[in-house]
Amino acid sequence: MTVVAGVDSSTQSTTVILRDSDSGVVVGRGSAPHTPTFPPLSEQDPNEWWQAMAAAFAQARSTSGISAEDISAVSIAAQCHGLVPLDSAGAVIRPAKLWNDNTSAPELAALVAKVGAEQWIDLVGSLPPASFTISKLAWLRLHEPANFDLLSTVLLPHDYLTWRLTGLTVTDRSDASGTGYYSAPQATYLPQILELVDASMDWASALPKVLGPSEPAGIVLPAVAREIGISTAAIVGPGAGDQHASALGLGAQRGDVVYAFGTSGVVFSTHPEPIFDHSGIVNSVADAAGGYLPLVCTLNAAKVTDLIARLLGVDHATLETLALAAPLRDDRPVFAPYIDGERTPNRPNARGSIAGISSETSREELALAAVEGVVLGLERGHAAIVNAGVVDSGRILVTGGASASAAYRQILADVTGREVEAFPQSDATAAGAAVQAASVLRGVDVTVIRDAWAPASVVAASPRASSYDSVRSRYLTLANFTGLDRWPTDSHQPHTQPYTERST
Repeated sequence: MTVVAGVDSSTQSTTVILRDSDSGVVVGRGSAPHTPTFPPLSEQDPNEWWQAMAAAFAQARSTSGISAEDISAVSIAAQCHGLVPLDSAGAVIRPAKLWNDNTSAPELAALVAKVGAEQWIDLVGSLPPASFTISKLAWLRLHEPANFDLLSTVLLPHDYLTWRLTGLTVTDRSDASGTGYYSAPQATYLPQILELVDASMDWASALPKVLGPSEPAGIVLPAVAREIGISTAAIVGPGAGDQHASALGLGAQRGDVVYAFGTSGVVFSTHPEPIFDHSGIVNSVADAAGGYLPLVCTLNAAKVTDLIARLLGVDHATLETLALAAPLRDDRPVFAPYIDGERTPNRPNARGSIAGISSETSREELALAAVEGVVLGLERGHAAIVNAGVVDSGRILVTGGASASAAYRQILADVTGREVEAFPQSDATAAGAAVQAASVLRGVDVTVIRDAWAPASVVAASPRASSYDSVRSRYLTLANFTGLDRWPTDSHQPHTQPYTERST
């Protein structure tokens, strides 16, 4: 059997799925955790991702009986935006600052003032938030100048893993378009943006080559193939950002709207042309199929219901039961759940707020407010995507770890007033990376594999007869007020000493 591997290197863990290269049937799966992070300071050792990937491959082979030589192609999808800085010897200079690290918000604000918000949107399709890589480069330049002076290569998380596989510094247009200094519409890096960070840096040599959606990155290095357990002739795909790969894995088509409920929340759709949303809410990044993926990302999703479950002293199943049992009173509590700052809207120093509590408030209503706060924040992004010109006449799809929650599915159906469809299997991001791997192995356009392997969705929830106008209005009032820079944070210490766990 010829097998392709898709890798999802997320903030929390690495997942590997193995798929038959002809049918797309999943034949193996493995996973390994990463050390958790706690925003607003969020950093990880990139070598840990590599070790987790090797462990996930070993587990996938062991449970499936697939041999290393059967795995003929691999592609990497990973968390977006994170900065992996390498020195001239290819060593990691310091821990990677991740997408959900908000400590670079002041540096981002200074850059926006120099570039201009509308001008930046017109250049790249997005108004970069503090999660984008450009802000982390500015942070490194200001706070750790000695480390910045060592900087020779700038990689994103998926670029780093592809580099470890092939020895080549490459990226793809989907992940590059989330840096703030790559224009997918123009298919070029923007040196004028990077020069605002440091005008003396040789940025052209520091940045990876941008590959097309169906363009191979190279062949795996023989020693590396033996280390992680794949064929020494395995071809490596271009890779992608996590949500971009999940669109491939879900077979998302124009008109579909995908709600991804993970630790963070994302709502996105596909579109053939770039979107330029001058409100700054919608990020119009490139997708992994040759088009665009207008999306809105919030920092706080499943972590919100994790928090409320802990405070109520219940498990997740009980929290679901409580939320679904809550009476749908128009004056029930609402929750703006910006518990670790927020990316959309841009409130890096925010904390969460609950309003409407009375002596009648129940545990059920608090559980419902937590789920509603997450869903209403993403629905707000959905509306912004539509207002930017994207059609949403297709399916409402749910994915992500928390999408298995009956409460999230039901409240999403209630809030949108539409049926919500889900998928029997998860791992959409790793599944999409495997689509890429099959594309480069077979030498066909990635959309051909995407459509052939698209999973069937099933209706998971239908809207109840309840209007959300009153609750939505009160939520928006609270959300628009919450987190207006009332909790400044700068408690981290810079890495002034050489990073001692460098990987080569």
